[in-house]
Amino acid sequence: MDIIESALRAGISVSAIYFCLAAIGLNVQFGYAGLLNFGQAAFLAVGAYGFAVAIASFDMNFFVAILIGLTGSGLLALVLGVPTLRLRADYLAIATIAASEVVRLYVGAAHKDQFHGRDGVSGFTAAFQGARPGFLDNGLLGFRPGDSWVMVVGWTMVIVVTVFVWLLMRSPWGRVMKAIREDEDAVRSLGKNVYSYKMQALVLGGIIASLGGFVLAWGQNSVQPDNFNLDLTFIVYTMLILGGAARVFGPIFGAVVFWTLLSLIGGILGRLTRGENPIIPEWLMDSNQVGSVRFMVVGIVLMLLMIYRPQGVFGDRKEIALDAR
Repeated sequence: MDIIESALRAGISVSAIYFCLAAIGLNVQFGYAGLLNFGQAAFLAVGAYGFAVAIASFDMNFFVAILIGLTGSGLLALVLGVPTLRLRADYLAIATIAASEVVRLYVGAAHKDQFHGRDGVSGFTAAFQGARPGFLDNGLLGFRPGDSWVMVVGWTMVIVVTVFVWLLMRSPWGRVMKAIREDEDAVRSLGKNVYSYKMQALVLGGIIASLGGFVLAWGQNSVQPDNFNLDLTFIVYTMLILGGAARVFGPIFGAVVFWTLLSLIGGILGRLTRGENPIIPEWLMDSNQVGSVRFMVVGIVLMLLMIYRPQGVFGDRKEIALDAR
């Protein structure tokens, strides 16, 4: 039972929250607008580092630091979108995956006085934790007080952003976005500026993802370049497709279920490989290999899902059709 309890707690943990926000942002870009963005990790990195560096290195106000992180992610989306959104969808994919690596390598190598290289930035959450209400001093649901506060703020952000996206996609703007995903030439023939709408979706999705970067930074009280490698982007894609693209609750369901399943499998494998007489023999798998094997098992499960239900749990097959014209 402790394995199941640990898995359920992982499904609502800080990690699940920032993956939810990253997946919601990607849903705006990929699910609703059809933009093939392979650099979501870069938007999280810009948000997290923008916030952390503003406070740790320049001693800025908490809300100013938030604004810097949001602005940085929006500017990154503009820089990526201006030269690529008029071209085929695969050019955006190439540009974003390259930008993600450029951002990660830059913060790990440049301006060591501000970014501190591979050691990352730390010690910037005093103002955030100082605002923690007293009723969380004993923690919540078995979590530490600091993590409980991050979870309260983080899940509140997830709810607010989800409602915002739901309202936005029911508006005329959202209907145009869905039409662009289906047939942008038809939308262009009606006099709509497809390029402008795509840019707005890319910027909005990047800003939402940067909120996930804030949550990651608050939860860890540090940010390092390795937090934002390419694996992060592809995990977010997996979560989105698992829940269902272009569905309001799809990214949330996908993130929670994926992280819960990953924790559950890790706990089971860990139990089977520990002890004096482990059930799984050491020659087959030892406890040090559990972290890698759990991703393999989850990967097999997701492969079966894509074979038998490629649209995800709540999705529609049409929602994940790619048009790289």
